[in-house]
Amino acid sequence: MKAFGFLSFGHHAVGGKRGMDARENLHSQLEIAKAADEIGVNGAYFRVHHFAPQGAAPMPMLAAIIGATKHIEVGTGVIDMRYENPFYLAEEAAALDLLADGRLALGVSRGSPEPAKKGWQAFGYAAQTENGADMAREKFELFLAAIRGHAIAEANALEEQYPRMYQPGTPLPIFPHSPNLEQRVWWGSGTNASAVQAARDGVNLMSSTLVSEADGSSLGELQAEQIRVYREAWKAAGHDWTPRVSVSRSIFPILSADDRKLFGLLASDKDEIGYIEGATKTTFGRTYAAEPDVLIEQLQADPAIAAADTLMITIPNQLGVDTNVRILQNFAEHVAPALGWIPATAGLTEGDPIQ
Repeated sequence: MKAFGFLSFGHHAVGGKRGMDARENLHSQLEIAKAADEIGVNGAYFRVHHFAPQGAAPMPMLAAIIGATKHIEVGTGVIDMRYENPFYLAEEAAALDLLADGRLALGVSRGSPEPAKKGWQAFGYAAQTENGADMAREKFELFLAAIRGHAIAEANALEEQYPRMYQPGTPLPIFPHSPNLEQRVWWGSGTNASAVQAARDGVNLMSSTLVSEADGSSLGELQAEQIRVYREAWKAAGHDWTPRVSVSRSIFPILSADDRKLFGLLASDKDEIGYIEGATKTTFGRTYAAEPDVLIEQLQADPAIAAADTLMITIPNQLGVDTNVRILQNFAEHVAPALGWIPATAGLTEGDPIQ
C-alpha cells in the first residue's frame, strides 16, 4: 500500500430528521478533505447514488476540493454510467482533470442497485437488460472514445457555423481535451470478469466494496484473485503504462475511550455473505476496529491490501468533521506507516499527482 484516502457515501438527513442536512454535509466533506490534505492523506473519494439522501452530483464537490487543497487526489467511487450522458461527462471530466493538474481519479462503473426502479429511465435513458448493464457498457465505450480524442460529430455547413472554424464534414472531437485523462479513469469492479474487461479497456481498477462471489474465501482473498487476473490481462493487452489498483475497507483505529465508545462494537471478525439484486450471492467486507498494533497485524494479513497500491477507508461522514479527521489522523500516524504508506506531501510540490 503506497497511498490511502477516504471514501465518503455522503449520507445526509432529510425531512427534518436528526443529523446534517445536504448543505451541512457538503460543507463538512469539504472541510474533511482540507484537513486530510494537511495530514498528507492521498485521496478524497465520493460515492454517487441517485434517488437517495447521499452524494449524487460529485463534480461540484471535486472542483471545490481541488480549489481548496494542494496535494490530495480527488475522485469518485463510482459514477453510475447508466445515469450519464457520456459526452457531457467527457467534457466535465476533461475540464476537471485540467484544473486538477493530475489529481483526478475518476471511478465509473455500471453502478450499484438504487432505490428507484430503473431510475435511469427518469433521466431519459433506456436499456435492453433489466439492470441496465448493456447501456452502461455502451456509454462507457463512448466516454472512453471521447476522452481519447476520437471524432464524435462532424462540422456543419460553413454558413451555418458560428464561429466559422471548420470545413464542412470535418471530424470533431469533444473539447476540452486533457492528455492522458484515460490514465486517471478507474472501473469499479465487483467480479473477475469485469476486472479483466477493465484491463482490456486500459483503465485502472477500483475493486468494489463487495465482490459478487461467495465461495468461503475472505473478501481479501477474492479481491487478491481479482487483482491477479486484472494484472495478467493488462500485461496480455500490451498497454504501455502501469495501472493503479485500489481496495476499500472500514477501519477505525482505537486510541481513546471516545474511540472505543464510538467504534468498539463495530468490529467484526469475519466477512458477511448476502445477496444483491435478488439472487447474486455476495461477499461484504468486515469492519476493523481495534488498537493500532492489532489493526496493523490484521491489515497486513489482508492479501488484497498487500496487492493493491491504494487503500480507501470508508468513513462515517454523518458524524461530522472532527470525528472523521480524527479517524484519518489516527490511521496516518499509528497504522499506515507500517503498511508502506507514502504521504501525499512526501517530496511532492503543488499539483504533483500520486504515482
